[in-house]
Amino acid sequence: MSTSSSSFPRTIVSYTLSTSLFIVFFLCSVFLFTRRALEPSLSPYHADIPLPDPRPPIEPLPSKDLNGKPHDADADLTVDTNPKKEEADPRRDDDVAVNTKPKATEDSDGAKPDLEDEGASRKEESVEENNAESAEEQAVVEKLRGCDLYKGSWVKDGDEYPLYQPGSCPYVDDAFDCQRNGRRDSDYLNWRWKPDGCDLPRFNATDFLEKLRGKSLMLVGDSMNRNQFESMLCVLREGLSDKSRMYEVHGHNITKGRGYFVFKFEDYNCTVEFVRSHFLVREGVRANAQGNTNPTLSIDRIDKSNGRWKRANILVFNTGHWWVHGKTARGKNYYKEGDFIYPKFDATEAYRRALKTWAKWIDQNVNPQKQLVFYRGYSSAHFRGGEWDSGGSCNGEKEPVKKGSILDSYPLKMKIVDEAIKEMQVPVILLNVTKLTNFRKDGHPSIYGKINLDGKKVSSRKQDCSHWCLPGVPDVWNHLIYVSLLLQAHS
Repeated sequence: MSTSSSSFPRTIVSYTLSTSLFIVFFLCSVFLFTRRALEPSLSPYHADIPLPDPRPPIEPLPSKDLNGKPHDADADLTVDTNPKKEEADPRRDDDVAVNTKPKATEDSDGAKPDLEDEGASRKEESVEENNAESAEEQAVVEKLRGCDLYKGSWVKDGDEYPLYQPGSCPYVDDAFDCQRNGRRDSDYLNWRWKPDGCDLPRFNATDFLEKLRGKSLMLVGDSMNRNQFESMLCVLREGLSDKSRMYEVHGHNITKGRGYFVFKFEDYNCTVEFVRSHFLVREGVRANAQGNTNPTLSIDRIDKSNGRWKRANILVFNTGHWWVHGKTARGKNYYKEGDFIYPKFDATEAYRRALKTWAKWIDQNVNPQKQLVFYRGYSSAHFRGGEWDSGGSCNGEKEPVKKGSILDSYPLKMKIVDEAIKEMQVPVILLNVTKLTNFRKDGHPSIYGKINLDGKKVSSRKQDCSHWCLPGVPDVWNHLIYVSLLLQAHS
């Protein structure tokens, strides 16, 4: 019994040892088999993930190239990820080359377009076009130099004029919209001003707007300047592809009663503005002994709207027609200097002093490096048989004046303007339209200054022979401003 029990533990130990050796042998066999099976799939990565070598590193001997110069063994293995620095290497295979910059798509001929060269080519073309336009403009300007733009005649030109069609511009108020008000003849629309020594370049509304880009153009004066202001809006509107991109910033419609308008041209970031100032100097009132108020005109003080003038880049001033009205012409207890009101004062001398006050303000407040000043001359009226308020008429006139003393008429007011401008420090461009308007007895609203909706005969008792139909003569004044800006750009 004892012999049997002592051999039992030895049997268990022997069995356990045999089993353990079998398991170890089996695992080693599996390991060796798996390693050998996987070894081929690991080979591509050997170059990138080397197995650690327990031996100490051996310093390689420096190799030399074919010319005997030292050669960097790692140079060919370096990958440059900066495409701007990478040089093309003809020794590299296309399928192993690494380039982080996208390749341009080849065209049908297999050539690879260079985007940078294409962009440079476009820039060169743009520069060439600008240079060509500049050269063309320069050639036009050279023809205008030395030419008196205001001495000439009117020629019939139905191709260029009118600059916009009657009824097409929403900014013409009723008083100037002659065709809508019933005027049937239309030849007055087709006259172009032709200086004796040159031709005016064709009006270009888009180019005009480009010259106004980022600027403000302001017309300051009486209703004659409002006449010109409405014309300016209409001629510039023709240069817009999307006419809704032009609007009055306060939402106002043009009416006689309002004296301030600002029109914005969104695509050019510019404005065209009108500021009413009948005399350019300050109007006021005084109380008389009966407690009533009478108007006064301070000829030594600038108009109270002058704060707005300072903001404009281009200014167009005028005054004139209001100086021949009753109280202004009579000059009794009306003209004022300081606190003194003259019992009686000559209207011509008052006009001269008012122009000096305006000229002084320009010299003190305008920066000629940033601002440009125009003064538009007196616009001729054409009343027959009386004045505007005493039965004068111009109805039925269908052609410009061909001859007569009126063509050489140059009023004293314009000579005073000439004197004032010559004495100024800030340069002022005189739009001397007096003589060219002398011809145009056919261009006034006459009896067509009001809408006639009921078909009744229009009254001829009171006619407008001072203002101008639109389209019409003021379009030429703005054409001359455009030409002046061309000349200024090349002066």
